[in-house]
Amino acid sequence: MRQRLLDAGTPLAAAALLGAAVGCVAVNDPTVPGSYPPCPVLTELGLHCPGCGGLRATHALAHGAFTTAWHANALVVAGAALLGLGLLVWLAAALAGARHRLPARLPFPARLGWSLAALVAAFTVLRNLPPGAFLTP
Repeated sequence: MRQRLLDAGTPLAAAALLGAAVGCVAVNDPTVPGSYPPCPVLTELGLHCPGCGGLRATHALAHGAFTTAWHANALVVAGAALLGLGLLVWLAAALAGARHRLPARLPFPARLGWSLAALVAAFTVLRNLPPGAFLTP
């Protein structure tokens, strides 16, 4: 049992660091001017990058405002859900012991990487076109 708790230390530490970062964003409202620097892509090019609205989405998620978060940046909301699920699976595998341990290096097929890159690119292009105006923060 002691070894399982030790094995759970890494996912718990990752969750604690993530929680601290989210806590900082939860306390500092990004909608208040001057609380965070403006997006350089939006400032210089007038285009919404895939991260535009990410701080607002994180702030809204931290306060339980899921609709507000989705309207700020849908990609961040989906990514946060996947990240949370991944942390839970990692923690469950660590607590289950050696028989159910995740491999040291999870397989990440190139096709998945290219698919994620295409998704982010499509999201970026769509949110900067008139039909995708609903995706802008």
